[in-house]
Amino acid sequence: MGGRIPRGVLLVGPPGCGKTLLAKAISGEADVPFFSISGSDFVEMFVGVGASRVRDLFRQAKENSPCIIFLDEVDAIGRKRGAAFVGGGHDEREQTLNAILVEMDGFDTNDQVIVLAATNRADILDNALTRPGRFDRQIFVPLPDLRGRLDILKVHARKIKLSPDSNLERLARGTPMFTGADLAAIINEAALMATMENKDFVEMVDLEEARDKVRWGRAKKSRVMDENEKSITAYHEAGHTVVQSLLKEADPLHKVSIIPRGPMGGATFALPEKDRTIFTKRYCMALLQVCFGGRIAEELFCDDISSGAHSDILQATKIAKQMVLNWGMSTELGPVSYDQDWGGRDQVFAVPGEKDYSEKTAEAIDGEIKKITDEAYAKAKDLIVKNKNGLERIAKGLLKYETLDAEDVKLLLEGGELNKPTVSDLLAAEQAKTEQSEPET
Repeated sequence: MGGRIPRGVLLVGPPGCGKTLLAKAISGEADVPFFSISGSDFVEMFVGVGASRVRDLFRQAKENSPCIIFLDEVDAIGRKRGAAFVGGGHDEREQTLNAILVEMDGFDTNDQVIVLAATNRADILDNALTRPGRFDRQIFVPLPDLRGRLDILKVHARKIKLSPDSNLERLARGTPMFTGADLAAIINEAALMATMENKDFVEMVDLEEARDKVRWGRAKKSRVMDENEKSITAYHEAGHTVVQSLLKEADPLHKVSIIPRGPMGGATFALPEKDRTIFTKRYCMALLQVCFGGRIAEELFCDDISSGAHSDILQATKIAKQMVLNWGMSTELGPVSYDQDWGGRDQVFAVPGEKDYSEKTAEAIDGEIKKITDEAYAKAKDLIVKNKNGLERIAKGLLKYETLDAEDVKLLLEGGELNKPTVSDLLAAEQAKTEQSEPET
């Protein structure tokens, strides 16, 4: 039909989504010579060495055509030219980039050399590199969706002995925004945990614990907590739990725990029913209310507030800023973007700290962020005050059992009582069993 083969294909996506893995798959399937090199391999202290390596690489590729060249982490050399290059005079990366630009556009159509490149920072690449004729195709490699996560988990679970109760679909549903690399780590961590506990199979509890470890860090079950600190943590997490359970717009509750994990004293885990590609204003307000639930519970039940709400306040502030600056969800400021990193601005020659809006607008932005957070705080407080008894029961349940699942929380909110054995009961039973099995001397 008279068309030509694309000269370059740029794979763009978050870290761990499988860009290099795709390139490996292509190298296996293409049945042509495959030259793989990282962007950092070109960068040297001595000026001209990187450009020389580029010319050598392309000459070698032409001699072996048809073939594919793969440039991993191309942003190491493909940054925008201009103010971003510091040091004055000749810059090694700029020379290297110029060499790549010339080599890629200097091809004849019969050269049959295709350049594959991968990056997670497409926004900082030079415009001359991403124009048609150089990288003709930009392929976005996204985070896997529910079906994708399930298939990835199945691939990594092939070599693992899974117990019949293991439900990979449930695990896939509970891992939104996880990359392929994260999912591989979950399966591996679960296998290691099952091995350490001398199990014959990897059980569902191992998979869930591995997921929590990959996302939030290892559970510190041996850490001794002060009773007052433990009580504050229990009421704090109970506050999050009540709001998470009762708000229809929020994601469904999965479990709540006061076992320290990573930098956190406790955690409330949600289990999203679906992957979200858009965030509605109601969902954002529900997120803010869940964030503030812990601080409000401390205020009402502990007669004091603590630094435990640090990460909640940080997250709530970020969400409120996004709502006002990026998503136009402010009634006063309307659908206008005030974000400093918007794509229409030339970031290379931008002055640090320079604003695209007046001081009066900056004050209005601060006011709107405060207004949104205050509104969410008031709504969450009202919800917790109306359900004080349920929160009290959840906090006492956490102090007794340390971890509660969604069914336990539902029962406690409805006024029921839990009758399952505590951690101490289980340990005592295990100890008694061990003593009985020991032979008498």
